[in-house]
Order: sequence, then structure tokens, then C-alpha cells
Amino acid sequence: MEKTIEDMEEVLADLSAPVLAEAIEANHSEYLMDLGRSPQVTIHKDPELTWFLIGVPFPGFNRIIHARFEANDLDAKIESALAPFKSRGVPMLWHIGPGTQPSNLGERLVAHGFTHTAEEPGMAADLLALEGDQSLPPGLSIEQAQDTESLKTYSQITARAFDFPDELGNAIFRIEASLLHHSARRLYLGFSDGEPVAAALLFLGASVAGIYGVGTIPEARRQGIGRAMTLVPLLEARAMGYRFGVLHASRMGEGIYHRLGFQRYCTMGRYVWRESAGRG
Repeated sequence: MEKTIEDMEEVLADLSAPVLAEAIEANHSEYLMDLGRSPQVTIHKDPELTWFLIGVPFPGFNRIIHARFEANDLDAKIESALAPFKSRGVPMLWHIGPGTQPSNLGERLVAHGFTHTAEEPGMAADLLALEGDQSLPPGLSIEQAQDTESLKTYSQITARAFDFPDELGNAIFRIEASLLHHSARRLYLGFSDGEPVAAALLFLGASVAGIYGVGTIPEARRQGIGRAMTLVPLLEARAMGYRFGVLHASRMGEGIYHRLGFQRYCTMGRYVWRESAGRG
């Protein structure tokens, strides 16, 4: 049964930068931890460390989401955190955000064989003040993926948009199929003249609306489709009573989001570990 706004958590309405930075990181953590509802995903959470492991040999499918370590014995704690991923022989991704402790954790990860792959702007927008034209590009329609067939298409389009191998597209399908019918997680497909060309995901958590996995297949890019795939879910979240949208931007996408009204409130670092590059 679909939840009403009365059933949902209190919707964030605080405009202060520190609160928005915290909400960006918290929504991201909840979005990833939500994967733990799938029987295919192993989740771990304690006061110091939060991670998930799927076992697919791709860093994004095995992540340390959040770490708050004391500075003493930091190297030993990093090696201990790596142990589940080493035992499965899979690469992994470690997120560094505004709540990460200690502040020099990224430097120590590099010393342990991690590669610093990205610094992503954590952005937020007031959904009551979304800017620009809200109409869709000609021929584009957007709908939710709510059954097995549409999830299969969603997974295929996501894989094509991000240049993933078929193995990863199949893994996305298996996981998302096991997470169907959860109102906090909404998957969207974009169709250009009836052909699927784009995908996006909306996650309602930490009292804000998070946008993830916005992707358009190569032959349909530069037509405003990615912008529309971001805007439509946010407008639906606004209609449900959510005040703020949050996301992590790539360097290529930051300008698009800025024109919609998003502003940067924090930076999220990504560090990747692979057995061949790590120690031992």
C-alpha cells in the first residue's frame, strides 16, 4: 500500500548549509543501506563502520559507506575494514564525506593501496524554487518501472548508459527485482518516441528526496533527457511534500544541476581498492 505524506518521516525544512550537507550524506547512506533488504546483499553496521557487499567483481557493488574511526590504530582499522572484501576477492569503493572521521582518512587509504578516483559535489535544491523550463523534450515520456519486465529494461538501459558489461546489468536487475514495491525507492524509465533511452532512481530518505543513477544511452544524449529524468522525480517528490532534493554530481553533470537550482553544500570523495593494487 502506498504511503501518504502523513505516514512519512518529518520532511526537512531547514535551509542552513550544515543541515543540508548532513542530509545529503544521510540520504546517500540510507539509499545504499536500503540494498540490505535484498537477500543478495550483505550489510554491516556498527558505531564505527557501515558497509555492504554484493560480491560482484565491480567496486560500486561492494562499498564502505561510512566510517568514524578514532585516530589511534587507524592503519589496523583500515586493514580490518578491508578484510571482508579481501576474503571474497572483490574490488571495493570507500566513500569519504563530511561526517567521516578522522579528517585524514583519505590520505591513509591511499597509503593502503587505494586510488582516489573522484571528488563529487554534494548538491541540494529547494524544490519549491526549481528553475527553468519544466516541459519535457519532444517525444519524451517518463514512467516508473514497477514490474519485472520494466525492471529488466531499466537494468539494461542503466548498463548501456554507464557502459557496464552485461554481467553488471544482470546484477542490477536481480537486486532491484528483489526490492520491488517499496515506496521509498522509485525507479524511472525515459522513452523517446516509445524507445527506452534513459533511467533514474529517486530515494526518499533522511527527510529529503535523493536522485541517483541518472543515465542516458549515448545515442540519445545532448537532448535535455538527463535534465528531464532529474526533474520529473523531483517534481513528484515535491507533490508528496518534500522540500529539498539532493544528489551527487559528476563533473559533467554539475552545470546541468546548477541550472535547475542545485547548489554545492559538501564534497564526497571516492576511493577504490583492488587486490592487484592493494597490499597483500
